[in-house]
Amino acid sequence: MSPSCVGLPSCSAKMPTRSLRRHAPQGELQLIIGPMFSGKTTELIRRMRRFHHAQLKCLVVRAVIDERYTKDDLVSTHDKQMIPATPVRRLAEVNDVFRQYDVIGIDEGHFYPDLDAFCDMAADEGKIVIVAALDGTFERKPFPQVCGLVPQAESVTKLSAVCAVCGTDAAFTRRLVNSTAIELVGGSEMYQPVCRACFTLPQKAEDGAESS
Repeated sequence: MSPSCVGLPSCSAKMPTRSLRRHAPQGELQLIIGPMFSGKTTELIRRMRRFHHAQLKCLVVRAVIDERYTKDDLVSTHDKQMIPATPVRRLAEVNDVFRQYDVIGIDEGHFYPDLDAFCDMAADEGKIVIVAALDGTFERKPFPQVCGLVPQAESVTKLSAVCAVCGTDAAFTRRLVNSTAIELVGGSEMYQPVCRACFTLPQKAEDGAESS
């Protein structure tokens, strides 16, 4: 005789039944985070295109402050993949229009001071909200408005880049210029992705002075 599983009902035992309360289709929050050059915007564009192909109405917003690759009404990746987007300074600027859409994509979410409040509200109203953002500063300190979304999100995807120094997986962003400003928009001329070991190595700043 084969041993029985202690504490588990036999196959012939009837499982208890209970009625479940079915909800209407719900909103959700998807968070895409990681260092610079890890493909966050690329992943945002991929997901938005997928929902567009599924015939859902999609709205993409981008930060006015970020004009690295285009000044037009577009979201652009480092390698020039682009989709139409609405430039805003605060997400509250789309409060009057977002309810017309099924899916809302937010690029460079760390630039928005009202990110947390807007995403929670939109998801509670049944919208699918997808945020691509840096989770940490060049000092490896959290962006509160981004990290505050983690317990509110249905899914969190942490991407890695390729370390610009040694070629291993990079989880952090290192600044190459001498500035202590938290929000300093720039590309590869100002930032590089690095791994934990290379983050602490001395590096040449843009003016030729060494910093750590």
